[in-house]
Amino acid sequence: MTTVNIGISAEHREAISQGLGRLLADTYTLYLTTHNFHWNITGPMFNSLHAMFMTQYTELWNAVDPIAERIRSLGHVAPGSYAQFAELASLPDAPQVPPKATEMIRILADGHEATARTARHLFKLVEEASDEPTADLLTQRLAIHEQTAWMLRAQLEE
Repeated sequence: MTTVNIGISAEHREAISQGLGRLLADTYTLYLTTHNFHWNITGPMFNSLHAMFMTQYTELWNAVDPIAERIRSLGHVAPGSYAQFAELASLPDAPQVPPKATEMIRILADGHEATARTARHLFKLVEEASDEPTADLLTQRLAIHEQTAWMLRAQLEE
């Protein structure tokens, strides 16, 4: 492999790539859970939640590629197997038995909050390394996860 010389030290590139690998694992796990819930939602909120989950899993699906490509831009290999994602993710896998709609909403809200924490945890390191492209990616991801968590939590209000 050729040497990467983009103005970020090898140590920073490795640490940032590891953190982005965790973000990728959280994002993919959340994508899979959201898609699972889209398929398996039942009850009086079916139509609205089925559509909302589709919007959310589509956004998550579109997010995995930029995260993985940022890891590659930093000179590292992006994780890409279920085993790696299970090891790296801070989120649990989707329940094997689909829960009721309100529990699906709670699980997804918790998942977006956890993914936001994973992204936020990287900021100090990214700023230290002057890695503006990763900071921009993290800012975009944080805004989406925080807004989605809020929208999901709003569904749980009586």
